[in-house]
Amino acid sequence: MGKTLMIGSCESFSGKSALVLGIARYLKALNVEVRFGKPLATSFEIEHEAFVPGGVLIDDDVRFVGSIVGLKEENLLPSVDLLAADTAEKRLHDSFLIPGEGFQKFKDKLRDNFLGLNILEAAGSIYEGMLYGLSLSQLAKEFEAKVLLVHLWKDSRSLDALLAAKKELGNNFLGVVLNAVTPDDVKDLNENIVPALKVLGIDVFGVMPRSPLLRSVTVEELVRRLKARVICCSERLELMVETLSIGAMSVNSAMEFFRKRRNMAVVTGADRTDIQLAALEASTQCLILTGAGEPLPQLINRAEELEVPLLKVDSDTLSTVEVIEQAFGHVRLHENVKATYAFRLVEENCELKRLLGSFGIFSQP
Repeated sequence: MGKTLMIGSCESFSGKSALVLGIARYLKALNVEVRFGKPLATSFEIEHEAFVPGGVLIDDDVRFVGSIVGLKEENLLPSVDLLAADTAEKRLHDSFLIPGEGFQKFKDKLRDNFLGLNILEAAGSIYEGMLYGLSLSQLAKEFEAKVLLVHLWKDSRSLDALLAAKKELGNNFLGVVLNAVTPDDVKDLNENIVPALKVLGIDVFGVMPRSPLLRSVTVEELVRRLKARVICCSERLELMVETLSIGAMSVNSAMEFFRKRRNMAVVTGADRTDIQLAALEASTQCLILTGAGEPLPQLINRAEELEVPLLKVDSDTLSTVEVIEQAFGHVRLHENVKATYAFRLVEENCELKRLLGSFGIFSQP
């Protein structure tokens, strides 16, 4: 019978998919069979009105992990239900709080003769999905699974949510990977915080530093979120944006500031040609123009020469900045460059052999 590991978190976008990628690739390298799925789908780009209950619903994150790691199609587990406004409203009106159609098949699949490891990714938080009967705590108990949490760590105040999750999960709780730690604090956490957590019954299997790349967003995603018009370099929308800069200063101050930043999206008024040209000479991945007016031909020509996408939005600078800031760290890990980095981040900072040894996948040292 296969063993089941659930990956959960106390809040959304904590790094679950990155950890799944690292674990799955590590197991594949050891020729250990892996199946992966999300009982409650949370990422499904095809119009979900087309999804027929009882049909095959494969979450986009599951497909991406499968394609990157090289999992067999039959090892991608279909979701039981889809987390969306209309499906939630329907369940509310039906007053039906137990898992829907397909749950028993999913459960039976986990208990068949599969000899590898089932990895299941839960929804965004401990309780998300309760309306569907598919929250992390409900699933862990139903599947008799062990739960590894990925937890965002800022300082010791971050412990409250983790202690609450440990209490909620009870014997199903396995341990935690602390994520998005300030790089300068990683050593201190390993030497001082990790032993203290062990005393509290929390086993730490890894401390991963914060990664600007994993928090980054593609220019294409910004175009979608801003409903922007692409003026030039539409073939370069795969560029990754790691930081945001606002061009609302003197050109000399702007140039000094831009030199200190990397992989920027620069937001500035359409009338600030001086700032726009300065931004193009720095580490700028896209230039976003707000307000009335159109860019001058010389700006468009220079942007094309440097292959920097030039975007125009109808919203004002403040609204544009708010949308971009919301995007950082809140996009799914669907780019190959991020996946490659995630592999290295997990393998270098997590004790995967000790973690998987607890499942009998191979003997611990």
